[in-house]
Amino acid sequence: MAELRKTPLNDVHRESGARMVPFGGWDMPVEYSGLIAEHNAVRTAAGLFDVSHMGQFEVEGEGALAFLQRVTANNVAKLVDGQAQYSALPMPTGCPVDDVIVYRRSARRFLVVVNAANIEKDWQWLLAQQPAGCGLHDLSDQFALLALQGPKAAAILQGLTPIDLATVAFYHFAEGRVGGAEAIVARTGYTGEDGFEVFVAPEAAPALWRAIVGAGRSHGLLPAGLGARDTLRLEARMMLYGNDMDETTSLIEAGLGWIVSLDEAKGEFNGRAALAELKAKGAPRKLVGFEMVERGIPRHGYPVVLDGEVVSAVTSGTFAPFLQKSIGLAYLPTARAAVGTELAIDIRGRRIAARVVPTPFYKRPR
Repeated sequence: MAELRKTPLNDVHRESGARMVPFGGWDMPVEYSGLIAEHNAVRTAAGLFDVSHMGQFEVEGEGALAFLQRVTANNVAKLVDGQAQYSALPMPTGCPVDDVIVYRRSARRFLVVVNAANIEKDWQWLLAQQPAGCGLHDLSDQFALLALQGPKAAAILQGLTPIDLATVAFYHFAEGRVGGAEAIVARTGYTGEDGFEVFVAPEAAPALWRAIVGAGRSHGLLPAGLGARDTLRLEARMMLYGNDMDETTSLIEAGLGWIVSLDEAKGEFNGRAALAELKAKGAPRKLVGFEMVERGIPRHGYPVVLDGEVVSAVTSGTFAPFLQKSIGLAYLPTARAAVGTELAIDIRGRRIAARVVPTPFYKRPR
């Protein structure tokens, strides 16, 4: 068995008493003080996550924009310097190789953040399509990534950086010093809360982690692990690649038509024809949110029953700590996917009542 990879913060997690688990080939913290406490801290104050296992690719050169336009679903030409964009790497079928975030550092220099489990797959996919005049560099080992999330995130981080965080809009970023280290500070995240993802050199990560924990202590910040990250993202209906979408689910079925640009200015891109057809005709199935009507917790893989027949399986499911209810995601035939549709989840041989509800399940107060 291959040895688990470690992030630059591994020693810090162990010193902090985190419970460590294998995750996608990495040794990662699943919780520190408990999933529920960490989840609720993010909703009411702040939580700090180590997401250094994510991958980062640099795309640079005269042909960088044209290359990204061809391999991503969204319109990269709409970005200005310092802006980020949620997107995907579609195949000709319209199904994603991965979902990604594209950061424009300049007109000739972009950073693409990919999911940890897909780093090698994504790298090979992009490398096979790399044109002349476009540099492609895997910088995954050159960054540590800390995610500070929650309503008090800005107040905590502002004391550690000269960057005026109030000027960094949602899905924008700034470059400067944080805790004395050179960093990229992006107003992005995976929890449904306000917050920041901070890219720093690996050697700077332990000191910055400790500085943020120290600055956040009086605000109620807690270090948070993968467990809370998963429940938070599901409350906010943020999807997990490999569970809620993969190479068999089109972006339209997954409810991601909003990141598919069919603008004439976008031009040709992988999967355009298939996605245009699905947008025009409608997909035969769609990803919906549901909540349990009867007592029971849906888990990934549990059968979904509609009109007495198993039609799919739960893609993500949990008890939502902040909402105090059991929720999940699943694919249903489009004709039977309306809000209010009654269904059942087969939980260890018992069919437990549920119903389709609007998503996201949780929206942060504005």
